[in-house]
This record gives sequence, structure tokens and C-alpha cells, in this order.
Amino acid sequence: MGRVGVLLLNLGGPDKLEDVGPFLYNLFSDPEIIRLPFRWLQKPLAWFIASRRTRTSQENYKQIGGGSPLRRITEAQGEALKEQLSHLGQEANIYVGMRYWNPYTEEAIAQITQDNIEHLVILPLYPQFSISTSGSSFRLLEKLWQEDPKLQPIDYTVIPSWYKEPGYLQAMAELIAQELEQFPNPDEVHIFFSAHGVPKSYVEEAGDPYQQEIEECTALIMQTLNRPNVHTLAYQSRVGPVEWLQPYTEDALKELGAKGVKDLVVVPISFVSEHIETLQEIDIEYREVAEEAGIHNFRRVPAPNTHPVFINALADLVINALKNPSFKLSQAAQMKKRVKMYPQERWEWGLTTSAEVWNGRIAMLGFIALIIELITGHGFLHMIGLLQ
Repeated sequence: MGRVGVLLLNLGGPDKLEDVGPFLYNLFSDPEIIRLPFRWLQKPLAWFIASRRTRTSQENYKQIGGGSPLRRITEAQGEALKEQLSHLGQEANIYVGMRYWNPYTEEAIAQITQDNIEHLVILPLYPQFSISTSGSSFRLLEKLWQEDPKLQPIDYTVIPSWYKEPGYLQAMAELIAQELEQFPNPDEVHIFFSAHGVPKSYVEEAGDPYQQEIEECTALIMQTLNRPNVHTLAYQSRVGPVEWLQPYTEDALKELGAKGVKDLVVVPISFVSEHIETLQEIDIEYREVAEEAGIHNFRRVPAPNTHPVFINALADLVINALKNPSFKLSQAAQMKKRVKMYPQERWEWGLTTSAEVWNGRIAMLGFIALIIELITGHGFLHMIGLLQ
């Protein structure tokens, strides 16, 4: 076998406070995050949202040291993976490609071509597939492959999701067990799985398998843990007015507190590295919610990070991917024949989901324009005299 490379995909995060605004701009510029009827509106709207959210986000990052540790941890995971692969007899170059911050996926791909990699394993550091995480990165990579002739000779394969990997499940079970043992009565502790949420429409209208994979993953971890503890699954990080997957983490914590739960272990199920959602949202915001609800013994399971069992699982995934038939980006981006990326990119006449989505888009833009006009005092409605 020729030169082998492994591309680790992740979201990315601002390294310092000055990076927060540009990072948010990149995030909201992605049409997989916010889809608009007119592409020329994407960047102005991204700038507007990023400008409004930068200060609040900076305050959150200040609470965890002034920046995201995601890059540092991901690079450490890459180094540990390289060492484990070498131990198993497989030499490989490891590359890190972030979607919205340095080192960007495009930079990693440029280095891969420069290093003359012949066989490439594309491994997203998201155990469960979603069109807004792995799917977004796969769509970008598919575009790069179509546009760059230098990439055509590379024999690549994609690992679309890997939440059933036994080593990953074992690592999560061990981490949970370690936290449970910190309580006087470990078997009576309530285990609270908190996954990153997505809009409900992604699942119900676009066919995103994310919720199903999260639920299956939770059940498999509990099966691997093999303990009698009661558990709950909820979804965090909801933003905007649309309905997201439920139950919401903050609501579920309040409900458990009302039921008299006192001992709680939170498991960040969709995160394999510490970052803002674990260090600030769970450790600070949700801890306060839990304590106000009467849950005073609150602990969180650490993300797998460079846990040896977890790194061994990643190595097994790479080895198996190199042995098995290739899985291409076009397959990974679609996942199922009926899955359509949300929302649809062209209008469909009639009382269809597509029409409703586009009407919603237009209404959203009109509402944003109205708010901006009310704030600035300038705009079309002022010009024609409807607003003074």
C-alpha cells in the first residue's frame, strides 16, 4: 500500500477572543446552517448575526480561558492516533480539517496533495451523522474533489458515522463508571445524556438520521455500561425561534429536579472533545439550572479526548476502512435515497413542504428587514411614509 493519510474533520473554534466574530461569521455563512432564497444575502446576514452575537459569545469564551481548546485537543488526538496506528503496523500521516476555523479543511486538502497521499481515510470526529455537521464537511469535500484535478488520483474512503464502534462505546462506559463511583450510592445516580440539538425539521422533513443515531447510541452505551441506573436523553444548544429536537436539556433538568432527583451525572454524548458546549454550556449554565432545580450533586463525564480506549477505537476504524470497499463522498452526503438536504434549493409549486420552507424564508427576511429598519430609522417603509 502506498502513502496513507487520515483526515480528521471537526467544527473548529476560536483560538482567542478576537477570533470569535470571524468564527461566527464563517459559521453562519454556511448555507447548511442558514439556507436563504438568494445566495447574495448569505454573507450580509451572516455578518449581521455574527455582529449581534460576538460580545455575548466572547463573554462565554472568557469563562473557559479566552478561547476554544478544540484545535489543541484534536491535534493531540491526531498524534495519539498516529502512534497507535504505527503500533498496529500501519504508518499514516494525520491531517486536521476544521470547517469554520483554522486549520481549515481546504488547507488540510492542500497539504494532502502536496504530500502525495495515495490512500486517504476521511474520519469525522462526530460519532453520529447529521447533515449540519458531517454532512456539511462532506459537501465541501465533494465540491473540492470536483474542482481540483489533483485530487482525482487519490483513493479515498469516508467513514460517515461510527457510534456503534465497540471501542467508542467501551470508552464512554468507562468514563461514565468513573464518575458514578464518586457518589456514595453509584447505582442510584441519574445518568443524563445531553446531545447537541438540531432543528426538528432536519429530521422530520429532510430525513436527517441524527436523532435515530443518537437514541441508538444512548441505548448501546447503557447496554455496554451494564448498570441499573435510570437515564434521560435531552438536547442542548438550541438557538432561534424554530422548534428543535426535544426534550431540551434545561427543561429536562428542571423536570428531574421537580421529581426529587439529587444526584446527576451528565454525559455529553455527541462530543468527543472538550469545547464551549461542554466547558461553558454544561459545566456552568446547566449546572446553575440543575442547582436551582434542587439537583445539588452535579457531575459531568469528561469528553473522550485522548482516552486510550477511544484512540484505539479510532485506529480500528481506520484499519477497517482501509481493508473494506471504498465509501464515497456522494454516498456519505446522501446517506439514504429519500434524504434531501434541508431546505430544498428550488421552488416546488403547490401546498408542498418546499413551498412552505421558501415562504418561511421570505417571511424571515422580511421580519429581519423590519427590525433593522425600526432600529436604524431608515428603509423602504420610511421612504414611502408608512413609518415615521
